[in-house]
Amino acid sequence: MRFPRSQPAVVAERAARALARLRRSRLLHPAGRSFAGEVVVWGESGQPTGVRLLDRPGHYPAVVRLSKGTPTPGGWPDVLGLAVRILRPTGRPFDLLVSSSAAAPGLRHLPLPRRRFAGTYSSIMSYRAGRRRLWLAALADPESPDLGHDLAGLSAAVTAERPGLVLAVASATGPWRPFGRVTIGEQLSARDDAALAFDPVGNRPEELRLAGPLAWLRQHTYRGSRRGRGVRAQSGGSTGLTV
Repeated sequence: MRFPRSQPAVVAERAARALARLRRSRLLHPAGRSFAGEVVVWGESGQPTGVRLLDRPGHYPAVVRLSKGTPTPGGWPDVLGLAVRILRPTGRPFDLLVSSSAAAPGLRHLPLPRRRFAGTYSSIMSYRAGRRRLWLAALADPESPDLGHDLAGLSAAVTAERPGLVLAVASATGPWRPFGRVTIGEQLSARDDAALAFDPVGNRPEELRLAGPLAWLRQHTYRGSRRGRGVRAQSGGSTGLTV
């Protein structure tokens, strides 16, 4: 999805670029850890979403990043972030970005601070698939080891055993319907983490459209942040991390 570069868009992009350059890091969620991973899609067991990546069983390599939004010190509460790049055999990857939130329908569109990395992460903004409005989420897996309450604990948890989160989809008022699982594997180097950049607007399945004004804001702030850091969003299906 491409939005016209109006004057407000130019202002938003330039502001994000300047702040990222000043910070010498990501504008959003600068403190985090990145990992190799894999995504297994079981398929949607209920009414199909119309998105092939969600509806059809599949197994994909992935890159996973967990992060703190502000960031606050240590294990203090923060809006936590999860980014999953699902690397598809052809075409663009799918960059799914979700933030800590509540599971209830009335709260899944609100970012909520919390202490621990296990829990509900929601896409906050909705997608459209045809005429349907959808939210995507990563939910705590009761069979997974705990992910810890700070970045050091997260790294230790992943080193000890490969934890994971359940991927789910929901309507505005319906329950979360699991369709797959993301497993977190070997931690990437600090250099790879710094080079990794996500594009939640451009890197998405063809059947999904971003809905609402937050999509416009995300497009221009993420683009400005990438330019301020001197990195580019991945434009194809490469498994390389320098984006």
